[in-house]
Amino acid sequence: MAEEIKKRGDRKTRIGTVASDKGDKTIVVTITRRVMHTKYKKYVKSRKRYQVHDEKNECKEGDTVLIVETRPISKHKRWKVKEIIEKAPIL
Repeated sequence: MAEEIKKRGDRKTRIGTVASDKGDKTIVVTITRRVMHTKYKKYVKSRKRYQVHDEKNECKEGDTVLIVETRPISKHKRWKVKEIIEKAPIL
């Protein structure tokens, strides 16, 4: 076969920070990246927010998490938490 068949393991992953954990089994993850402006050639911050499925309600606001793409779980949720990379400091 000339074409590669896409395997189940080839899912998109992102690392971001939990912005909100108010929903039941749902968190909002903010992913910030630096992108060069096409005209001015200056780096600007680009931010995207994802609604992510958190099955065990483990994640708290400020945690750094690894999220992975999955099947649609609800109207806006298409990502789920794979692991918590770093816990937020307790104040």
